[in-house]
Amino acid sequence: MNETVTIKNKENPLGYEPIGKLMVKFSIPSIIAMVVNALYNIVDQIFIGRGVGFLGNGATNVILPLTMLVIALGLLVGDGCAAYLSLHLGKGEKEKAAKGVGNAITLAIILGIVLAVFSIVLLEPLCRLFGATENILPYALDYGRIIIIGIPFSVINCALSGIIRADGSPRYSMMGMIMGCVVNIILNPLFIFGLHWGVTGSALATIIGQILNSGYYLLYLKRFKSINVKKAYFRLKSGIVTKVCSLGISSFITQIAVVAMIAISNNVMVKYGAMSVYGADIPITTMGITMKVNQLIMAIVLGIATGAQPILGYNYGAGNMARTKKTLKIMVVASTVCMAVAFIAFQGFPNAILSIFGTKSELYTEFAVKCLRIFLLFCILNGFQMCTGIFFQAIGKPVQATLVSVSRQIVFIIPATLILPIFLGVDGALWAGPVADGLAFILSATLLTSQWKKIFHQESAPKAMAESILQNS
Repeated sequence: MNETVTIKNKENPLGYEPIGKLMVKFSIPSIIAMVVNALYNIVDQIFIGRGVGFLGNGATNVILPLTMLVIALGLLVGDGCAAYLSLHLGKGEKEKAAKGVGNAITLAIILGIVLAVFSIVLLEPLCRLFGATENILPYALDYGRIIIIGIPFSVINCALSGIIRADGSPRYSMMGMIMGCVVNIILNPLFIFGLHWGVTGSALATIIGQILNSGYYLLYLKRFKSINVKKAYFRLKSGIVTKVCSLGISSFITQIAVVAMIAISNNVMVKYGAMSVYGADIPITTMGITMKVNQLIMAIVLGIATGAQPILGYNYGAGNMARTKKTLKIMVVASTVCMAVAFIAFQGFPNAILSIFGTKSELYTEFAVKCLRIFLLFCILNGFQMCTGIFFQAIGKPVQATLVSVSRQIVFIIPATLILPIFLGVDGALWAGPVADGLAFILSATLLTSQWKKIFHQESAPKAMAESILQNS
């Protein structure tokens, strides 16, 4: 048994190269890719804020839940397939791994088209559901109509990014993201300031970048290192689709929860903001900026975690528990250090961060600084929670991964966002952030501690363990 595992490990560097070296190899490109992906929305917000004004920025915040829904579908397929690919490669089952990739790509295309059709038909009701005020609604409709065109390409990008990394090509994944983002950064000022197309021009710049990105990723189908993807593998099989989706469900639920959280937060900000000196438009706009700044920082942590995912999945599937534990430790430490730096920046230099998005009135600046400092007060705890969720996902435990993922975004922050403003007004929605972060950290730590012995007690039976993971996923 151990001899078989050793032979398999020697076939793939994930099984024998130093963990630190692998983490650098996989996580750095993954971090860049995730940050670049987060920059898509932030770049729009920066140029719109300076070229259109804060109502235009409010429009991007209204459309943000829709873009997060796109990411949710991409991660459902991409993260699920990445885990499926790594686990089967760890067992030496290359054909099963290849079938999973083919099914995942087909599924991503179908989901992207369905969501685009749904969104264009119901755009105005969705904008109102996501908190658009009468002042912001026209901008949101103009921006959203163009963004919807890019939805199928965005789903494909998000899905293939994780799959390509799991195949051992994190740099290729990174380059695709960089290509799209650079195009977006170049075209945004041209379309907004040069051609005066406003929010429509910003949205157009975004989807052009997404289209180029997806084309580059699809070229990788002929360049897979570990598998050979045949045409027949693109035909959907219910068993494969179910397993892929079960492994990606925690990422999907996490993002769906973000959609719900943003929609509820936007509406709360509008309702209680209208009762305050700040009005309805300032709170919804500044909360959107705060969430996007946080999204950028969390993209770094997510890059560290997703870069570690194939290392965790492969070694756990191959039964190498020592390497699995070491990968988890490095992932958690690196993520916590990153969030500690972010905490210092948010608390010490909020004005410098907010000035990137343009300067507005004194009331706007006052609430924006308050929003950044209070909502992200316990952000230092978020790295551990995210790493715990990715760890459970990578080793084929979707139930535990889902529990960790939904704790902050559904179980804690939504009730806090609805309850605290009753007593604290619009400021209560800001305090919902640290309350949720603290409780989610406690839950994640408790769950990981309670599951630790159960996860690693089968060290002497790696093959049986890997089979159990795949059967129960």
